[in-house]
Amino acid sequence: MEKLKSLVKINLVACSIYTLLSFPIGADISIMALPVSAAFLFLLLKSVYIPLVKKESAEHMTCMRRVIQYQPFAFITAFVIQHSGSNGMPFFLDLICGLSWLSTAVLSVIIQYRLSEKRVWSTCPQWQQFHKDHPAVKPTGSKRIAYEILEWIDALLQAVFTIILLNIFIFQLYEIPSESMVPTFLIKDRVIVFKTFAGPKLPLSNAGLPYIQNYKRGDIVVFRNPHYASDRKSEVKTFFSQFLYMCSLTLLNTNTDENGELKADPLVKRITAVPGEQIYMLDGTLYSRTKDSEEFTPVTDDARWAAWDLNPAPKKIKEKIQQIPLTEKQAAQCLEVEAERRNLDLVSAALECEALAREFRLRAKNASNEPCTEELFTKSDMMIYNMFSSVNNTAISLLSAKGGASWFDSFLNQWHSGSEWKEKMVGGDMYQDSVFRLNIMAKLLFGRLVVRNAQLLYENVPPSEWNNDPVKIECFEKAQRLVDYVFEMDLRNLPVFPENDEDGKASYIPENCYFMMGDNRYNSLDMRHKYQQELIDLSRLDPYSVTYYSGIAPQYVNRERILGRASFRFWPLSRAGVPGKGLRG
Repeated sequence: MEKLKSLVKINLVACSIYTLLSFPIGADISIMALPVSAAFLFLLLKSVYIPLVKKESAEHMTCMRRVIQYQPFAFITAFVIQHSGSNGMPFFLDLICGLSWLSTAVLSVIIQYRLSEKRVWSTCPQWQQFHKDHPAVKPTGSKRIAYEILEWIDALLQAVFTIILLNIFIFQLYEIPSESMVPTFLIKDRVIVFKTFAGPKLPLSNAGLPYIQNYKRGDIVVFRNPHYASDRKSEVKTFFSQFLYMCSLTLLNTNTDENGELKADPLVKRITAVPGEQIYMLDGTLYSRTKDSEEFTPVTDDARWAAWDLNPAPKKIKEKIQQIPLTEKQAAQCLEVEAERRNLDLVSAALECEALAREFRLRAKNASNEPCTEELFTKSDMMIYNMFSSVNNTAISLLSAKGGASWFDSFLNQWHSGSEWKEKMVGGDMYQDSVFRLNIMAKLLFGRLVVRNAQLLYENVPPSEWNNDPVKIECFEKAQRLVDYVFEMDLRNLPVFPENDEDGKASYIPENCYFMMGDNRYNSLDMRHKYQQELIDLSRLDPYSVTYYSGIAPQYVNRERILGRASFRFWPLSRAGVPGKGLRG
């Protein structure tokens, strides 16, 4: 009996200390934390401390158990309210509050153990006699219905709070929402993420367990989406959205962005680059280097899980995939464009550009050697799709506009007016070299079409019949393949990341930071991209570059945002187990 009384006294002291720590941070919702803690402390005093310590009574043992069971939940609620204000708390206060709450939670578990039905009645002879004289009596009638309803509510509340604590510190279950990790994960797959070693933190605070987990390339991780704001207001909304989601048995999800759309948060992706690396991706191959090795070399492991062509996937997997990004024909055309780009002879291309400019000048009505002083076309006009779709009108405009021939000459030839294009790698790295060559391929096709239009006009062929010309049909077929490739280019390739500094010195992914991509590279908005696209030059080395819409904005993710490894798939049962390494694409 004395041990139990001592535990209850220590518990009351610990809860009093926590209540004192629940002071408001500002004039906002955090002022409610102290009343919540104080109210529960008063309940604890009246319903547990006085009966057990002062009166040594076991008359309301069921009520005492309930109060003790809710102790960690009540104080974690006060903790969340205190941290839901506009202002955060210094780390040392976070830590003190967290340790104080932990002490109350541990004491609650110990006291619950001592008050369990199997042990409590043997605490002292008086309680044994009381238990014999007052056997449990089940209520009947309306009282029984009310009792059952309260029991269900109690069970639900305890389940929700218990799940929240388990999700914070032990493990969490996730449902795969998209096909970004196909074929490793399919939509509706469910995975377990163990969080204890990943440094989990108490809600809305920086206090928690230390980081023990080390990650390596190939690990599949769940992490907070860095594309969304992580200010206090957003974090509070996210936490309460998750709480409501669990309370409604996953029926109500209010975790939305400013446009009312459900957030893609958290994300499930694969770690593809680790601290100390600089990477780029070209033609679907990931390259890496470190401070110890200045040469970029292929990351052979990445080819084991990167899925570029899903068409060869096993039938059982393929029939469950909702969207296959590329057909077999499109996948083959992608490889053809890349092969043509690699084999492009820039010297021959420069000579052809000069010949096309001369040919066009012969056809232009207002041809002159003076440079064009007006902006004939906008960046939007030079967007690769618009450029080819309106090439007939563009040719007519250039033929009649003053300075049109000069603009066309500059467009075709400005790229080789310097010496940089003669380097082995234009721009200094393979990625810049590749987009430079794609830009020249687009210029050559566009130049051929414009010159052919000028020739047809000179031959008095009406514009309505231009598109039936065999020469133009062949150019348009090549242009269509090139346009399709550029549209998907940001999913297939990645510029050097982190970008070199202004002096050209290499930068590397910092310590405790990682770069993630989805396995299904053509269907994954991941750390390669931002969510809004903008019109940019295809090659920054050409002042007359073709343009395209790009969402490239690579970023790494700090370890603090990683929730843990996706360690085990438990649903569907037919594919349960440790996630595989994916399909080699």
